[in-house]
Amino acid sequence: MKIKDLQQSPENIFKLATWHHEEWMYLNPGQTLEDRIQKMQTYLSDNIVPSTWFAEEDGVVLGSAAIIESDMETHPEYTPWMASVFVAPEHRRKGIGSTLVKHVVAETKKTAYKTLYLFTPDQQDLYKSLGWKQLQNENYRGSDVAIMSYDLS
Repeated sequence: MKIKDLQQSPENIFKLATWHHEEWMYLNPGQTLEDRIQKMQTYLSDNIVPSTWFAEEDGVVLGSAAIIESDMETHPEYTPWMASVFVAPEHRRKGIGSTLVKHVVAETKKTAYKTLYLFTPDQQDLYKSLGWKQLQNENYRGSDVAIMSYDLS
């Protein structure tokens, strides 16, 4: 399995955007698939924020993870955020998500950022096992989520 920057393979934007839209459209009311595709186009720069990586094996895209500036308008004080951690259902429980999370953390450690944030409705245990700390719980756009942080120092 290889982890690649989406900038190297922009032809995968449609697949990733479709996965993300289907998985999290309930957290992004009013956002269309076309909106998501357009937003992901901005991830194709040389900047680390925003950027997306994906896992691939034998030409098959397995999952993704991203770094973005902000993922919750209720917490503009937190930046940057890990977001869009997704593994295709048929490839789950193989360590791909953990590998992607570790990759995002390693890439963010190369920057001046001191803390990385995320929110999750249901994967707190996975993130805790990877060294993330739970900061608080919140109802966000009608869903109970945990806001978590990772100390990059």
